[in-house]
Amino acid sequence: MVKKIMFQGTGSSVGKSLIVAAVCRILNNHGYKVAPFKSQNMSLNSFVTKEGKEMGRAQVVQAEAARILPMVEMNPILLKPTSDIGSQIILNGEVFLNMEAMTYFSAKDYLIPHIEKAFKTLEDQFEVIVIEGAGSPAEINLRSRDIVNMGLAEIIDTDVLLIGDVDKGGVFASLYGTFLLLSDDEQKRIKGFVINKFRGDVDLLMPGVKMMENLIQRPCLGVIPFIEDLKIDDEDSVTQRFDLKTNKPIKIGVIKLPYMSNFTDFTVFDLEPDVSLEYISCSDALNTCDLIVIPGSKNTIHDMRYLIETGLNQAIYKAHRNQMPIIGICGGYQILGQTIEDIFGVESIDSRINGLGLLDVKTKMAQVKTTRQATGKVVNPFYSLPITDDSLTGYEIHMGETIFMNETIKPFMTTDLGMPDGAVSDSGTVLGTYFHGIFDNNAFRQGILDRLRREKGILKSHEPVDFEALKDMEYERLAAHVEANLDINAILNILDQSR
Repeated sequence: MVKKIMFQGTGSSVGKSLIVAAVCRILNNHGYKVAPFKSQNMSLNSFVTKEGKEMGRAQVVQAEAARILPMVEMNPILLKPTSDIGSQIILNGEVFLNMEAMTYFSAKDYLIPHIEKAFKTLEDQFEVIVIEGAGSPAEINLRSRDIVNMGLAEIIDTDVLLIGDVDKGGVFASLYGTFLLLSDDEQKRIKGFVINKFRGDVDLLMPGVKMMENLIQRPCLGVIPFIEDLKIDDEDSVTQRFDLKTNKPIKIGVIKLPYMSNFTDFTVFDLEPDVSLEYISCSDALNTCDLIVIPGSKNTIHDMRYLIETGLNQAIYKAHRNQMPIIGICGGYQILGQTIEDIFGVESIDSRINGLGLLDVKTKMAQVKTTRQATGKVVNPFYSLPITDDSLTGYEIHMGETIFMNETIKPFMTTDLGMPDGAVSDSGTVLGTYFHGIFDNNAFRQGILDRLRREKGILKSHEPVDFEALKDMEYERLAAHVEANLDINAILNILDQSR
């Protein structure tokens, strides 16, 4: 019988995803074959499995922490917002429907069997499943439709640990209020609580911890200090990366689009000691950049209109005239082209908009989504980088089909399917590609950065960054930090007695 435990939180951004990742690595270090699970995720950061299935990036991080390959069963439902009230529903890794929230909530009975089947698949392959909730279980207005917090705990019959975030303030009120809003049967599932993101002298917190234990008759299983500068992918709805600014020699500016997707494409730059990565929403900020990146988008036409309305398009044109290199990924590639059409209303109610016009390509939104892991060989250089025999790896997630408008356009790569990917401008300073994760390719990333260093007269003072190796070191650092402050023996006892 599989062992299982669930982590729920008093609200969003309390640290559930990272604690689950840490516990996955800790249990794997203890010899368990462990997998993460989250029945429903809402995020514009997604990934494609080797089978071509789309899933939330948080469960990919947790799978990597557990030293296993991501499986779509770890996240059977992914909601990708396309407006304030609507989302594209990804079910079992494939596009299901575009729905408004009320319609989606009415589909609970249809979705539950898919959740149960996904969980059963993991039960058959793993010894322990570590489950993540979403938001708070005390959203009493949504309880009758819940399939991700206590509703899920009932479906799979699991015990729960409750996480509170002391960094927000009011952690005891959040923990106590959440507990009181649960039904008697739901309270019985709570086996303890964890206080996360603590700063300061823990002795000052302990009187409150003891009072909380007495109030809810549940033990505190850990007070986890805030961990600084953790370089692991996080969720788009809670990330603090957008506000970070550092003073380093090389500045990469990522345009902060309203419907930006897969900003995890740029996590690797956090590991480069001389690179400052900033998310740009002010046109003046582009003046000091060395490289501009236009990221993916879940509503490309809306985000192109945003560039026009904010004047960021004019700032990009100015940067282009000054020979600043510009890269567009997926939706960013589409934005670099001449036109974007969505006659089927796949992403937007608007049918057409002009792009930036920096590449002679045009995009039409299709009704079938492309999702696959891919490799490609560079056939035309970007930014005068030498062409090597190395293959670039990445993954594609897009509804659009982008075609060349004349025979002089130079594709960037030839893919493993023998098809062209992307385009490079005649000047060589503008690149568009559908490959997410392209910067994770060490040689390609280092080639760009070395060219920028030469242009600025910067001497490279460190060894080339091996992204996969350093990422794994971050998982180990996270796991060691959490294990030192969490009662792992108590968690192992809960697992041994799991329902």
